Amino acid sequence: MSVTASVAKSEFGRVLETALHGGAVVITRHNAPRAVLISVEQFNAMSTADTTLDTLDHEFDALLDRLQTPAVRRGLKTAFAASGNDAGKAAVAAVRKRGR
Repeated sequence: MSVTASVAKSEFGRVLETALHGGAVVITRHNAPRAVLISVEQFNAMSTADTTLDTLDHEFDALLDRLQTPAVRRGLKTAFAASGNDAGKAAVAAVRKRGR
């Protein structure tokens, strides 16, 4: 949910109920986000999460390493050089391979 600062002030009860029932409320001013209202439960869950910046940094580095392998590089070169028709055929084949 997104509301203007004026609405947040004049209809605080409704805005608060939305946040208390699990919905984040973005409060805007001049069409730009200025604040977010969330429940204490959501705040506690986010502030006590085990995920740290270091963990995310290591996960990103591992992902980047996997994307830099010669096989992935060859695949990307092939994909970017493919025609639209070839890309479409490859997409259909991938979907069929996954059984969808």
